[in-house]
Amino acid sequence: MKLVVISGRSGSGKSTALQALEDVGFYCIDNLPARLLPELIEQMLGDPEHPDQLAVSIDARNLVSNLHAFPGIITSLSARDDLSCEILYLDAAEPTLIKRYSATRRKHPLSDSQAGLQEAIGYERILLEGIASLADIRVDTTRLSLYELRDTIKLRIAQRSEQTLSLQFESFGFKHGVPLDVDFTFDVRMLPNPYWVPELRQFTGRETEVIEFLQRSPEVDDMIADIRDFLERWIPHFQRNNRSYVTIGIGCTGGQHRSVYIAEQLAGHFSQLMDNVHVRHRELT
Repeated sequence: MKLVVISGRSGSGKSTALQALEDVGFYCIDNLPARLLPELIEQMLGDPEHPDQLAVSIDARNLVSNLHAFPGIITSLSARDDLSCEILYLDAAEPTLIKRYSATRRKHPLSDSQAGLQEAIGYERILLEGIASLADIRVDTTRLSLYELRDTIKLRIAQRSEQTLSLQFESFGFKHGVPLDVDFTFDVRMLPNPYWVPELRQFTGRETEVIEFLQRSPEVDDMIADIRDFLERWIPHFQRNNRSYVTIGIGCTGGQHRSVYIAEQLAGHFSQLMDNVHVRHRELT
C-alpha cells in the first residue's frame, strides 16, 4: 500500500491537496491523530480488500505529544516491506497565510486569548518542524491558485510510479523572492538580459523572439550545459538514496525571460531521459 502523509501550516492548502488525491482514487482521512497511524495501517493491511493508496492529514490540530512522536512512528512504518511512505509538506509565506485567514475570517487552531493570528502562525511552524524536516516533497503554495495546487499534487504524486524520481524545474524572479520549496537554486542574472532590449521586453522566454536572442549568447549555452552536467551527475545519487522528488529553481531578476528559457531547455533535455519531469514558471502564472 502507498501511504501519503499530508502536513503543513494552516491555510497552506492541505484540504485542497487531500481532495486532489481523493479525486484520483486515494482513500483519504483528515486530521488523524498521529499515534493512531500505526493501528490504522495494521487494520487496513489486515483486510484483503484494503485500498492500494491511502492519504492522511496530520497537522497542528494534533496533540503536541503526538507531533513529537511522529518521527519515530514514520520511521517504523517506513521499515515495512508492505508499505511505501511519502510525506508532503505544504507551506506559504507568512503574509500570505495571514491574508488567507483574514479573508475567510476563520479562527486559527492555535490562536486563543493569549496568542493572535500572527503568533499562532509562527508557533505552528515550530510545532511542525519535526514533520517538515522529514518531508519528501515541499510545495510552496504562496503563488498557487487552488486549481494549480490540485494539478501540482496530481502530477507530482498521483502520477509518479514508485521507482520514478519526480524532477521539477521552476523559474522565478529574485525580486519576488526565492521559492520555499526548491532543493537547488541557480542564479542566472549574470546572463544577457532581454529586458533591456525594448522590442523584447513584452515577450517571455517561451517565445521565439527571446529564444533567438538568448541562443546567440555562448554564456547562455555554457550555463545550461553546466547545470545539465551537474544534475546528470548527481540525480542518480538522489535516486539511490531513495529520494522521490527534486525541485530545481532557476532565477533571474524578474522571472520572465532568462530563467524561463533555461528552465524550458533543461526540462526538455531531462524529459528525454526521465518519465516524470515538469516545468513551472512562477511569475508567468
